[in-house]
Amino acid sequence: QVQLVESGGGLVQPGGSLRLSCVASTSIFSFNGMGWYRQAPGKQRELVASITRGAGTNYADSVKGRFTISRDIAKNTVYLQMNSLKPEDTAVYYCNLVPLYPRYWGQGTQVTVSS
Repeated sequence: QVQLVESGGGLVQPGGSLRLSCVASTSIFSFNGMGWYRQAPGKQRELVASITRGAGTNYADSVKGRFTISRDIAKNTVYLQMNSLKPEDTAVYYCNLVPLYPRYWGQGTQVTVSS
């Protein structure tokens, strides 16, 4: 059983930045890919950024150019650097594998963008 623990969320003003962290209980290099997902109130959970075992990255159009996914294999950690945040980025952010494993969902971390 893999445990994924997200942190780093908070309240930030529009235009601000946050960096999210996801620590895995096992080596992230063993996974084909990992990603950051988010779920806003009343909306479905969506994949916003992913990174493959080979370090290839992919982003949803809504965050492209503003968010950056990265990883530290030695720390079993995946990061999401979020810049130029907008109110529509407000959501609970989760990490999971890509493709996702529903049983690996953690508690997520709340990101609220508001003035």
